[in-house]
Amino acid sequence: MTAAAIDRTAVAPAKAGAHAEQIWAWLAEVSDPEIPVISIVDLGIVRDVQLAADGACTVTITPTYSGCPAMQVIADAITDALHAHGLQDVRLQNQLSPAWTTDWMSEAGKAKLQGYGIAPPAQQVIDISGLRAGVGADGALAAISRRAQPRLTVACPNCGSRHTEITSQFGSTPCKALYKCLDCREPFDYFKCH
Repeated sequence: MTAAAIDRTAVAPAKAGAHAEQIWAWLAEVSDPEIPVISIVDLGIVRDVQLAADGACTVTITPTYSGCPAMQVIADAITDALHAHGLQDVRLQNQLSPAWTTDWMSEAGKAKLQGYGIAPPAQQVIDISGLRAGVGADGALAAISRRAQPRLTVACPNCGSRHTEITSQFGSTPCKALYKCLDCREPFDYFKCH
């Protein structure tokens, strides 16, 4: 489920007059600390917002990967942003399952990455078409294996060329890889599919 698909209006208004849609808008102003051009909502980290009748606000977040060092900074930024808008009782809930995926990124967020010089994820992650169950010699199903996938083509965010190559599986952060455009010769980060 993407952040855009979550029902953001199904909660009762808080005592301070805030409502879920307004809180989502406030959270959309909180930037990711590692990639400040994209918000935590566009990134898909914010999973849910719940308001209790007593005004308590619970925000459910999912880290982009287990052990992400930015999660404490994100948690503090969420709390600070909501306190600044008058919500005093802010509770954060970490949800690890299902694990975060780049499929949860908004299209607007992907466009912001592109404009910032980071190639957005080039494929959908949740795609079981590349998986098949093998059949053993005894006719029993063997372990599921992955079919060979075609080489990933990543478009250069600077010139748009698809004539690019990977130079390192690891970029400036663990969620990115380093690519080089063979046409404009510029290096660039690629936000890896997770």
